[in-house]
Amino acid sequence: MLKIALTGNIASGKSTVQKILEEKGYKVLDTDKVGHKLLENLDKIKVAFRDFDVFCDEKISREKLGKLVFSTPELKQKLEKIMHPAIKEEILKFFEQNKSETLVFVGIPLLFESNMSNLFDKSLLIYTNDTLREERLISRNHYSGDYAKLRMKSQMSQDKKLKLCDFVIYNNGTLSDLKSAVNEFLLKI
Repeated sequence: MLKIALTGNIASGKSTVQKILEEKGYKVLDTDKVGHKLLENLDKIKVAFRDFDVFCDEKISREKLGKLVFSTPELKQKLEKIMHPAIKEEILKFFEQNKSETLVFVGIPLLFESNMSNLFDKSLLIYTNDTLREERLISRNHYSGDYAKLRMKSQMSQDKKLKLCDFVIYNNGTLSDLKSAVNEFLLKI
């Protein structure tokens, strides 16, 4: 089984690429979705953040938690120390459940930040220029310009990731362009 990490910074188009791959019949694990489930179910997180205003109806509010951790680096690290090992465990389960597949993908935005690149055989970066990513965050997520920039700066730069990845797809065009780029990548692999 060839294990490919699909990475890219916020609003780069990773989710769209994941959908394209799923439509082609590939098994894809989305660690963003895994993280959302963990936020709802991991008691460690509820305990770690019980003294902060991050709850809504006794559940953690992703929006409130996001605003807190992206403005407080120590709390972001605290959250990551809980989340990253749990996400790694889910990735390993996914590999085990799909061991008969020849090729699997894991969408993992924080591939290098979480030190998980060693779990994969190859890595694919979805690269989108920063101006376009910021526009997407403002229109899609209704972020203010300042908050969009804060979220973007919280990740390793795309240019650093570009040097660490085996493959890159540039996503600065249309959906049709992106589908063509995914097809070209699959031919290479």
